[in-house]
Amino acid sequence: MSSSTAIESSSPILDYLQELHKTYAGLLEGTVATYIPELAKADPKWFGVALVTTSGAVYEVGDSRKAFTIQSISKPFVYGLALEDNTRAEVQAKVGVEPTGDAFNAISLEPGTGRPRNPMINAGAIAAAGLIAGKSHATRLRRMLQMFSLCAGREVTIDEMVYRSEAETGHRNRAIGHMLRNFDILQEPPDPVVDLYFKQCSISVTCHDLAVMAATLANRGANPLTGKQAIRGEYVESVLSVMASCGMYDYAGEWLYRIGMPAKSGVAGGVIAVLPGQIGVGVFSPPLDTRGNSVRGQRVCDDLSRSFDLHLFNNPNAGRSVIRLEFTGAEVNSTRVRTAEDSRELQNSGSAIRVFQLQGNLVFSTCEVVVRRVFTILDETDSVLLDLKHVLGTDECAARLFYQLWAKMRAMGKTVLFCAISQAPALRRYLKIKLGEQFDRELRLFDDSDRALEWCENGLLERRLTHRDRAAEPLPASYELLRNLTQEEIRAVAGLFERRCYRAGEVMARIGDSSSEVFFIASGLASVTVPVASGMQKRLGAFSAGMALGEMGFLDRAPRSAAITAETDVECDILKLDEFEPLAQTHPRIKIVLFTNMALGIADRLRKATRAMSVFD
Repeated sequence: MSSSTAIESSSPILDYLQELHKTYAGLLEGTVATYIPELAKADPKWFGVALVTTSGAVYEVGDSRKAFTIQSISKPFVYGLALEDNTRAEVQAKVGVEPTGDAFNAISLEPGTGRPRNPMINAGAIAAAGLIAGKSHATRLRRMLQMFSLCAGREVTIDEMVYRSEAETGHRNRAIGHMLRNFDILQEPPDPVVDLYFKQCSISVTCHDLAVMAATLANRGANPLTGKQAIRGEYVESVLSVMASCGMYDYAGEWLYRIGMPAKSGVAGGVIAVLPGQIGVGVFSPPLDTRGNSVRGQRVCDDLSRSFDLHLFNNPNAGRSVIRLEFTGAEVNSTRVRTAEDSRELQNSGSAIRVFQLQGNLVFSTCEVVVRRVFTILDETDSVLLDLKHVLGTDECAARLFYQLWAKMRAMGKTVLFCAISQAPALRRYLKIKLGEQFDRELRLFDDSDRALEWCENGLLERRLTHRDRAAEPLPASYELLRNLTQEEIRAVAGLFERRCYRAGEVMARIGDSSSEVFFIASGLASVTVPVASGMQKRLGAFSAGMALGEMGFLDRAPRSAAITAETDVECDILKLDEFEPLAQTHPRIKIVLFTNMALGIADRLRKATRAMSVFD
């Protein structure tokens, strides 16, 4: 088995598919199609099943890589291409969307207009093929094959033997083409259009390909294995609609009732089924029932739907899990290192900051849950941070709801911040349209939640601690690491200081550097960071005036495990440990006090981490 996302052989999903394949491999019902001579050569024992998720995981068993022709499964994809090349109104003027309850080759045209009832019957499919843009037959064929190749994630070709067999026996389809020309549904000679239809039905695919193509429809037209857009997302809903109502012909109603997934079958034995936003299913088994649908294909999809709860109208409420995590600014703080007074205030008042980590697809049902939750805690909340890092997609309805939430809270003097909005481009576009020139001035956008949480904390502290005198004690006496030293002892340590200045963005210490110096921040803000797998830098802490960095060098002199960077212009006093050691020998109390203050600082950070862990558990 191959896959985009590696699947372990012990996967319970794969185990289930193997058991399903074993169950129905012995099913001998149905007969192989014979009206196209080449199809009659199929072995009725051929049987493959494949399942592809919208996240790119692939599960497949049996004859999943056996080549066969796509036949009528091509119809919804060509219909999607016709919609792209024309407007919906233009396509509907030529092809309806009403189910007929007739067989696939029924000549079902509207009285008077001659319009085919839907694009899933042959008449509608031929009309849709005639709507593909291109100045020549060769151009239309090339564009059609490109679209199918994008859907399958590989270059597809035409099975020439099946094509010739179709062309030699397709008299009924030629007759349909001439009828469509008579009613001006086709506005050109019908034979080249019918020939294009024969070729689309003769495209060679595998069961694996069908599952990928189905997953592409489930993923709003983007191939989940390649990431390439095969069909424009706004037309996928129309494609899936006609698949749901008409895709299984005179079995479509019962299929939707029992199995509940938009689907399409082909007389070569293929079946695709789509659960929007979740998975695509492909089944291949040549024996057909009297309606022209694969017998094993129907049974497999029925079992899959019941076992995995895949019915379109019986999905679990997605809104229940859209909130991945919720916490307050009292429970979890930013990595900004605070003074004791600031830390106490955040513990006491930080609940006015509320953080929501969201996940999955943001649509009406999921966003309604978030908005409703925000309004239930609005009275005790000043700032709401919406972290979109784990969001998969956002539709216009969700964007509108979040804009309305932002506007309502702003009118109340409260703030909504958006974090990692790059994960929701539709939301960004909508906000930019609504806010216009005010977008950059009025909206608070952050790349990561730590910076956004720090911004909220700063605002809260400025509002709550208006009484504090930020220049209460002069340096060096205000350095936290020197707390509880006598004035004489402070002067002794300060006599070893070397003043240094760093520009904003300048690296003060690199990973691997010797831990031979302690940085006492006199002014500005410096951050400690480490690289992460994405290539970005993760901030472990941000330190402001009065705080010290690199003090762990007192303990082991190990090379630095994190980088120190000036976030703003920074002035600091440097204490070189080699120069401090002689002083520690003559003034042991100084070393004891520094170590005690260091231990207290570490203990405070551990308590902070413990509070955070209780939230993330």
